[in-house]
Amino acid sequence: MNKKITTTAILIGSSIATIHIINRVHTSLCTVKNLLANSENYYYEWRFGKIRYQKKGNGSPLLLVHDLSAGSSNYEYHRLINNLTEKHEIYSIDLLGYGLSDKPSMTYTNNLYEQMICDFVKNIIGKKTSVIVTGESVPFIIMACHNNPEIFNKIVCINPQNLYLQNQIPSKQTNLLKFLFEVPILGTFVYHILNNKHTMEKAFKENYFFHPEEVKEKYIYNYLEAAHYGNYYAKFAFASYIAKYMNTNILHELKEINNSILIIGGQEEKDIEVTVENYKYYNPAIEEVYIPGTKHLPQLEAPDAILEQLDMFL
Repeated sequence: MNKKITTTAILIGSSIATIHIINRVHTSLCTVKNLLANSENYYYEWRFGKIRYQKKGNGSPLLLVHDLSAGSSNYEYHRLINNLTEKHEIYSIDLLGYGLSDKPSMTYTNNLYEQMICDFVKNIIGKKTSVIVTGESVPFIIMACHNNPEIFNKIVCINPQNLYLQNQIPSKQTNLLKFLFEVPILGTFVYHILNNKHTMEKAFKENYFFHPEEVKEKYIYNYLEAAHYGNYYAKFAFASYIAKYMNTNILHELKEINNSILIIGGQEEKDIEVTVENYKYYNPAIEEVYIPGTKHLPQLEAPDAILEQLDMFL
């Protein structure tokens, strides 16, 4: 009996050690190119960790806020930034838990990001700021602008999340998933299975771009690096995202907000027209425009068309 217990313990220990090695190797392979590092990186010492940002240009302040999907970072806007610097002072950030920003072991929520954005504008930018924001980050920008109207100017929302999906809250099932991802070694292994080169490439070709042939390998590798920078700490924001802790109801804020708002939709994004109509139902002053031949990331797929709209609106 003791021999069986010992053998079982050895097998379990060996398996855990093997998975741990696989995790370390996978992380190293995903980050070895060091694509996100450059001399233009700055860091804001926020109370929950360092926030990486880039600052360029002169003119009215413009803050760029990326989406919340795995691998998102300020790289999402790299095809826009240099073309905006003649008229704007650009601040392009990595949210806490993403990119090269710190990734503490904690629960990430919409309110956390609202506080982060407001503190960043007050302490780093120091002037009334316009914002460009993508996807599932739209809700906390709407909340921030509603609660602190004195520090925000115009808002550009690229493919905002469906209002119904934003209302979904954590459940027993999603909390179980969060617990699974946060388990040492095994949770990291599952995170790596869901966020590897194949799954990232699939996301780009099926969800982010309408023309899959336009997806460049460097996009995939930059997202892959952002999703794994910080070793196993990279999984904690993803765990909160999957568990729906980043969701929130913004109907009240959307009704009352007075900022000028432009929604830019990828014309081929699923249900985007319905989503935009829902936003306009609660705030009829919202303007809209659709970029032909694009899906979720038109700023990567059709940057010239986005720049044209930004030039007119901002």
